[in-house]
Amino acid sequence: MAFDEKYCLDVLEKLLAIDSTTGQYVQIEECVTKMVEKMGYSCLHTHKGGLICDLGGEGDPLLVTAHLDDIGLMVRHINADGTLNVCPVGGLYPFYCMMENVNVHTRDGKVYTGTVNRIPNSIHVTEEELRDVLPDFRKNVCVTLDEDVKCAQDTRDLGIETGDMIGIDPRFRVVNGYIKSHFVDDKACAAVLLTFMRALKEEGVKLNRKVYAYFAAYEEIGHGTTYMPDDVKDVLAIDIAPLGPEQNSDERKVSIFAKDSRFPYHYEMTNELRRAAIDKKVDYVMDVFTPHYGTDADGSILAGYDIRHVAIGPGTANTHGYERTHVDGLKNTYDLLRAYIG
Repeated sequence: MAFDEKYCLDVLEKLLAIDSTTGQYVQIEECVTKMVEKMGYSCLHTHKGGLICDLGGEGDPLLVTAHLDDIGLMVRHINADGTLNVCPVGGLYPFYCMMENVNVHTRDGKVYTGTVNRIPNSIHVTEEELRDVLPDFRKNVCVTLDEDVKCAQDTRDLGIETGDMIGIDPRFRVVNGYIKSHFVDDKACAAVLLTFMRALKEEGVKLNRKVYAYFAAYEEIGHGTTYMPDDVKDVLAIDIAPLGPEQNSDERKVSIFAKDSRFPYHYEMTNELRRAAIDKKVDYVMDVFTPHYGTDADGSILAGYDIRHVAIGPGTANTHGYERTHVDGLKNTYDLLRAYIG
């Protein structure tokens, strides 16, 4: 059951092409539903948005989760000149999305393109302000539409209004095995899980326990897996492992998470993952992620479920910005998932 790199990257590119700012889940959920039904899996759609698949197996059910939602922007109000004042959805910072191309989705289903800009925006005539003042969504950042608008009414006439979602162009690239894109978090991990599910069906692998796959839609705002099937005993989140000066994470390795900003992951279950990695010679590291990180496994604990919880994932740089990981990191994440339950 070897890692199918081409399939994984093709799925990742397909997922990245769909704007799915948290809450805007319908299109991407439909896309993933078609993929998993084609593989032969049955699906349960949660009421608020999210997809659960029964992968088979018997005994002590494990839920494996990766999320489909992205950080993004929302129209806060329309400025007098027709540009858009915006606010973040999830942990998106202005310095990580300046000059990015965007899609503005109206409530009536229209899509308009634009760019995230500074106010003012030309360094030749405003150099000191652009150099000295940090970008701030509330004060000096806007979305400029690729439309001939001169006032707020012009923009409203297009059908754009407060509360419309704004998705950022992912700018997906693969160079020498390095994957560069917005939203590696967490569509790369969703692609790994889908690749694993496909291999299970094609090779007829017998799982060592009952397993569910949960594609969540609200992780970026903290309540992705606050519902799950009643029989679940354990939760394994697949999410990015941020790089940093005090981190062990590596773009070409899988991290096993010992702790995040909320609390430690389950000690015994984490040891089970570590032993599986050692036994199958998976290239892994142990790591702790503080002070600003959490996963969907935490959400299940906070929702009150009596479960064990763990998390793994590929080392990833520039988190919540133009992120970067490596194909080897995805492969090692896949290999650890396979070693643990395949």
